Amino acid sequence: MKSKILQVTSLSHRYHKHWAISDINFDIADKGVMGLLGSNGAGKSTTMNIICGALKPTKGEVFLDGISMGKNPEHAKTRLGFLPQQAPLHLDLTVNEYLYHCARLRRINEKNIPRQVSQVKDQCGISHFSDRLIKNLSGGYRQRVGIAQAIVHHPALVVLDEPTNGLDPNQITEVRKLIKEIARDRAVIFSSHILSEVQATCQEIRMIEHGRLVFADTVEAFNNYLGTQHVHITVAAQPEEAILEKLPGFQQIQALEGNNYRLTFNHASHELNVQIIALCQKASWGLSEIWLQKSSAEEVFARLSSKKHPTPDYEAHY
Repeated sequence: MKSKILQVTSLSHRYHKHWAISDINFDIADKGVMGLLGSNGAGKSTTMNIICGALKPTKGEVFLDGISMGKNPEHAKTRLGFLPQQAPLHLDLTVNEYLYHCARLRRINEKNIPRQVSQVKDQCGISHFSDRLIKNLSGGYRQRVGIAQAIVHHPALVVLDEPTNGLDPNQITEVRKLIKEIARDRAVIFSSHILSEVQATCQEIRMIEHGRLVFADTVEAFNNYLGTQHVHITVAAQPEEAILEKLPGFQQIQALEGNNYRLTFNHASHELNVQIIALCQKASWGLSEIWLQKSSAEEVFARLSSKKHPTPDYEAHY
């Protein structure tokens, strides 16, 4: 069983009379990338600010590597790295000057700073720009410098807020690859409202809507969230519906162009595909192709976002 680096317990926060988040509970493992999803005003930023110790919650606790952020914030923050949406870069400094400055802010022992700065420059692919002014770097390399400052002190958890925002497609691909690499040794929270980015980068998702946690599972489970799904097959002989009805969750068959058919199930999976292949072989339908049409992330997002949640009433506690 994976150990947990972050635990969020009964987290709620109120701005005046408005509850931004209510009873948020989740934890994440000590390695890998977790996507934190939420639309504008959903409570995602509030949750992230509390996790990073920038905001004190009205109720609940955050534990980072077992350390309470509320009771011992200075100690907890030594285990944390953060890259906000607007990277805190000093554009008139060189890459070296900036990373040395960040290392000192993180209270790294002076004799260890050259080694640790060199390590993160190599890891982020910016060593060849060590003496270049940050203002002369492209957007993609500026973002790499921002990630480097977030990991220079070897944190156990790194929080990245919209790290691919504003980058071109090639830069997005490079930053995704870098995030996956740094997640081999630590946990990463990848905050975004772009579902395709989360799909391409993360293993798990925590989604916040209307101030509540509405989804917490793997990306695969997220993609499969909508009940009805389709399996497409290409066969030489027309399938018989009476035989297909033996498959679990079968709903209907639809003929498409040529020898293509779409089978509708209330839930589709790899195991179901194996059963379909075996059935086609037994019935001698001449199966030549099979693929699963998963629900798009946008459909899942729309369905989860449309849920209505009651406004919490905690007035009696305060």
